[in-house]
Amino acid sequence: MAWDRRTWMTLAAAGGFISVAVGAFAAHGISDPQAKEWLKLGAQYGFMHTMATFACATFMNIGAVRARLAPKFFLSGVVFFSGSLYAMAFGAPRWFGAITPIGGLLFLAGWATLVWAAAGVDKPQA
Repeated sequence: MAWDRRTWMTLAAAGGFISVAVGAFAAHGISDPQAKEWLKLGAQYGFMHTMATFACATFMNIGAVRARLAPKFFLSGVVFFSGSLYAMAFGAPRWFGAITPIGGLLFLAGWATLVWAAAGVDKPQA
């Protein structure tokens, strides 16, 4: 799969859909309090980082071309972070929780990439 803008925007849109669906299910379709919390947290972070992926397009449009690297981190983070929480909520073994921090590190890498990208915007001309 090519990591071009079309691909990551499509994946972000699908991630937004999944986040809303999971959040709604957590609010109305599940009774176990721990599972509900995992689903809500996964949906919250998933949605936040799909929106951050869309923001990368804006960053690129204003000259922060390095922002093209951040969606790889954000969307992979959603898979690891949110995916592991969703899996545990639906009965996966608790050791899946060991995967969750990998997603958190990927989120941090995405944000660090945006910091790096922003540093190159509107630099004063020498």
